[in-house]
Amino acid sequence: MHAYRSHTCAQLSKENVGQTVRLAGWVHRVRDHGGVLFIDLRDHYGMTQVLADPDSPVFSQVEQVRSEWCIRIDGEVKARDESLINAKIPTGEIEVFIRDIEVLGAAEELPLMVFGDQDYPEETRLRYRYLDLRRDGLHDNIMMRSKVVASIRQRMWTSGFTEFQTPIITASSPEGARDFLVPSRLHPGKFYALPQAPQQFKQLTMVAGFDKYFQIAPCFRDEDPRADRSPTDFYQLDMEMSFVTQQDVFDTIQPVLAGVFEEFGGGRKVDQDWPQISYADAALWYGTDKPDLRNPIKMQIVSEHFRGSGFAIFAKLLEQEGTEIRAIPAPGGGSRKFCDRMNAFAQKEGLPGMGYIFWRAKGDEMEAAGPLAKNIGLERTEAIRQQLGLGVGDAAFFLGGKPQAFQAVAGKARVEIGNALSLTEEDRFAFAWIVDFPLYERDEETGKVDFEHNPFSMPQGGMEALQGDPLAVKGFQYDLACNGYELVSGAIRNHQPEIMYKAFEIAGYDKEEVDRRFGGLATAFRYGAPPHGGCAAGIDRIVMLLADEQNIREVIMFPMNQRGEDLMMDAPSAPSNEQLRELSLRVVEQE
Repeated sequence: MHAYRSHTCAQLSKENVGQTVRLAGWVHRVRDHGGVLFIDLRDHYGMTQVLADPDSPVFSQVEQVRSEWCIRIDGEVKARDESLINAKIPTGEIEVFIRDIEVLGAAEELPLMVFGDQDYPEETRLRYRYLDLRRDGLHDNIMMRSKVVASIRQRMWTSGFTEFQTPIITASSPEGARDFLVPSRLHPGKFYALPQAPQQFKQLTMVAGFDKYFQIAPCFRDEDPRADRSPTDFYQLDMEMSFVTQQDVFDTIQPVLAGVFEEFGGGRKVDQDWPQISYADAALWYGTDKPDLRNPIKMQIVSEHFRGSGFAIFAKLLEQEGTEIRAIPAPGGGSRKFCDRMNAFAQKEGLPGMGYIFWRAKGDEMEAAGPLAKNIGLERTEAIRQQLGLGVGDAAFFLGGKPQAFQAVAGKARVEIGNALSLTEEDRFAFAWIVDFPLYERDEETGKVDFEHNPFSMPQGGMEALQGDPLAVKGFQYDLACNGYELVSGAIRNHQPEIMYKAFEIAGYDKEEVDRRFGGLATAFRYGAPPHGGCAAGIDRIVMLLADEQNIREVIMFPMNQRGEDLMMDAPSAPSNEQLRELSLRVVEQE
């Protein structure tokens, strides 16, 4: 017999009754039923009930074991009584009578219990992650992640892509976040960078003549924490294709992702129609470039109904350049109680409040209620109702000013209304391509024009588009949103050197700096670069959605905490003086 096990804890069935078997695993829990000791023995695969009574030759040893001890047992497989069968587990028809036991690893008092569903502080869970990973929910999430990655890999190979690995130690590159720098011992004073993404290498792979590349790529960004973002490293499905248009990229990645969501979505509906929404429309309708389309609410501009009206706050606001009034329809929200709730929500978000109108029945008629309705009058109120398509029992909420000042709050209010009124459809994955991103943005404080999104994107209209107002230039850039999260980001690349230099010049990078910072890519484009484009899909975020988790750390095996610390391995840690000398570095104390 094998030294540790003849079967896993998920394999035994009635067919094994009467056999002598060997199992190994962890003591999930111990139950004492009138002198008979029952142990739920758990391994990676499942659970088997083993037991010992005073007739067992090792009963006294079995009495000593405690939760999470790692043990090996030998015993005889017996059928359970009909009334004691556990249909919830594959081994529920049998149990194993213990004849011999060996303690492979005793456990001290546990800082967190594996059995049960107690909540523990995240710091405790991360410090003892190996124990946390023994718990069913997290174990299942990590196993799902592995299967999702395997499925993605197979689907990409089937689609004609080839997997390549790009360097982990490279040069710094502007990808929109801070680099992790790595000091060079052989070149004192110089630093490598961990790649924020394989962006330049995958483009160089296209220049090298490989047609379809993909990689499950580790990426490293020194970012501020967020629930849906790892602050240090993450994995993405990275892909690039030659001789393609934007639509070709969409048509290639959609069946891959749709198939994964159908395979692992647990029966939830997966939308097959993925609309393409311009960045400007997404901002207007949803207040975000990653809208949750399960929520049917679309915001609308209603400025004309308030211009010159009796509601002085909005009327005066509209006299200022660049301002507008937006309405958030709320079907079913037509009560003063709900309107007060949303007003309080706005105040929590730092606004004085939100204007509202709600419509209610008055005899056989309908009347508009609320302070706004009284101030702007019946005719304007009715025009708003008709524009928004609302009726009795509905409401509308209003925010005004320069869109960039209130847009984010409006987007949050839309989500809040959709959830509160049960308008947001559960058990569904709703996708949308967000397209036509502006290539540039202007810093409000400095007035400087810089890249808004990806600096390597081809401007729509090519060189001609770069001759006019840079803020009017749109790029062949796109994101894929799903249920309020950005899952994919990509672009058709700027592969023509003269257009690339001009695009960077507008953002304040002269030719010398472009050559210094991305000389390899710029030089390569002089030697017959093909048109190419691609995208990257966040593995962690995909699994987070499939596992129905709100926090990305619930689908990462060994994540950092919110401060970018590994509590288990004590990282980051201070280097030794010898290490600093080797790297020609000195640590300067911050005041």
